[in-house]
Amino acid sequence: MLTDPRGAYNRALVDRAERRLKNLDFFKSVKITTEPGSSSDRVILIVDLEEKSTGDFSISGGYSTSDGALAEVSISERNLFGRGLYGKASVTYGQYSRGVTLSFVEPYLLEQRIALGLDLSYRQQKANSYTSYGVTTLGLSPRVGLALREDTSLQLRYSLYQQRIELSSAYNNCNNNASNASLAYNPTPAYIKNVLGGVDPVYSSDSSYYGYGCYGDGESSLPVRKELSDGASWTSAVGYTLTYNTLDNNKNPTDGLLIDWRQDFAGVGGNVSYLKTAVDGKYYAPLVAEIVGLLHLQGGVLNKVGDKDLRMLDHFQMGPNLVRGFASNGIGPRDISYASFGATGDALGGTKYWGASAELQMPFWFLPKEVGLKGAVYADAGSLWDYQGPTSWSATGEVNSAACPTCGLQYDDSKVIRSSVGVGLIWQSPFGPLRFDYAIPLTKGKYDTVQQFRFGGGTSF
Repeated sequence: MLTDPRGAYNRALVDRAERRLKNLDFFKSVKITTEPGSSSDRVILIVDLEEKSTGDFSISGGYSTSDGALAEVSISERNLFGRGLYGKASVTYGQYSRGVTLSFVEPYLLEQRIALGLDLSYRQQKANSYTSYGVTTLGLSPRVGLALREDTSLQLRYSLYQQRIELSSAYNNCNNNASNASLAYNPTPAYIKNVLGGVDPVYSSDSSYYGYGCYGDGESSLPVRKELSDGASWTSAVGYTLTYNTLDNNKNPTDGLLIDWRQDFAGVGGNVSYLKTAVDGKYYAPLVAEIVGLLHLQGGVLNKVGDKDLRMLDHFQMGPNLVRGFASNGIGPRDISYASFGATGDALGGTKYWGASAELQMPFWFLPKEVGLKGAVYADAGSLWDYQGPTSWSATGEVNSAACPTCGLQYDDSKVIRSSVGVGLIWQSPFGPLRFDYAIPLTKGKYDTVQQFRFGGGTSF
């Protein structure tokens, strides 16, 4: 409690204590009222609490042409062993994505406002229709959280994880013949006949069309194959997050500001180095007739550190987390080495991004509040650009030169603004909160991928 029973009455401190009790998420309702005390200079505080279950069971899922069917099941307890400890276990299983995450937090270490946590994770992302490769990630991250002020906190963390590229042999069968790489990007009849002696040409009824040689079966993008040849990588990083939070309710906010400033420095051991900075801000404001407005701004920058080149895997990958209406990894720089043949390659990611979103959440006034339904309308905009990963590979002959100006990686890196508008349905159902979103892209990059519908939800026990 923030108030001193022997001190002067301060309504601001009482309101702050009420907000802190609500954000514990142990109670269904919290209300602090006053009554006159035994004398005119005294007041009695009455704290009215209604307990609720502190365990959560949630299930979320979706479907897209890029990700296929996906489901996540998680179970968490915010008052583990009755001591206020937090524990969570989640399992993701889908057509293209699988993983397990375990988290544990001691929120009041040594009875101080110091949180000590540990995260363990395993994730396997498989190749799909829009991504030629898979990635397996295994890692751990201990962290410490400190309360600097009532509305400001600092989290310090260390992350250690291994990443390994997985790739079908059909997408990696040009590496042993440098001339095949040249054939892939210079498919003219004269070149095939005079330079390569007719190696693996693909011919159609149109005599001007000659195809990719060994690339004809869908060779993976150059950065993917190069990272595969480098073997598993270890990332050892230290970082921090500075958070400013004045939300009235962390779980269902209607008023206040939440800003996260995050930086991670990789290079404390391991074989990866970079400095990654990201900021995320959300402002909630109650408007009229129970309508809540939300303004969401975000941005990030990835910088090279030292002599080590940035990997494609270190780049920001964006989709509906930046602009709704797009698929995962559906926005930003993309391999277009095959674009003249009607196909595009992998999303490469970018080193810079920004995003802005405005949303209105409103109840359905014609329905009883007990139904728990409300709607949302929103508009999103953002962009991701500036790929800085590998663009050539001398071992396979994929190097731009005067003789073959398109032998290296060819990619689109336009700064076009992606935007969308959409509607959402938010339901506090008997199975927990559910959200359905349908968004329509208004502007997009030439090679972006679209996913208009998404949903997720959960329940409690």
